[in-house]
Amino acid sequence: MDRREFTTLLPALLALLPNTATAQQAPVTATPDMDHPTKGTPTVGAPRPKGPLPELISGVYTPSPLSGTPTSPRRSQSYLAGILKAGNIQLEMHETHQEVGAIHEPVGHHLHSEIWLVREGICELTTNGVTRRMGPGDIGLCCAGDLHYVANAGDTPCTYFVVTVGPPEP
Repeated sequence: MDRREFTTLLPALLALLPNTATAQQAPVTATPDMDHPTKGTPTVGAPRPKGPLPELISGVYTPSPLSGTPTSPRRSQSYLAGILKAGNIQLEMHETHQEVGAIHEPVGHHLHSEIWLVREGICELTTNGVTRRMGPGDIGLCCAGDLHYVANAGDTPCTYFVVTVGPPEP
């Protein structure tokens, strides 16, 4: 799968956004009669497993438990992390929940690009010193190499999905 093919997956990811609350209330469980493989058990509390990343296969990926304690100001859960079949594209997805006043992640930059899909609340995405607001349904993009961070900018908790795509990290 090349990057163009991956971008065709983005509308499907966006289609999941409004249904997230329903999916959490009634999780789908694998049954022997399903016609696709089910893959689960992401690395708990870490978006990237240690060691070589596995090759991702078509199927269903379930989230890990939320990291931290119920009172942690910022918690996340991993959905998947691995290499696409083409062998040269790393893909990772996690969900982050930030309470009001939570300290944002450290300013960083990567070899991969990141896409944020806001589920609830108001977030600020800062890229290369420019801050932009995002609300439910908005998408933020940070291209590879840009300095960035995301912070809760509202008076309610914010939750967002992060999809990273790019070359495998060394």
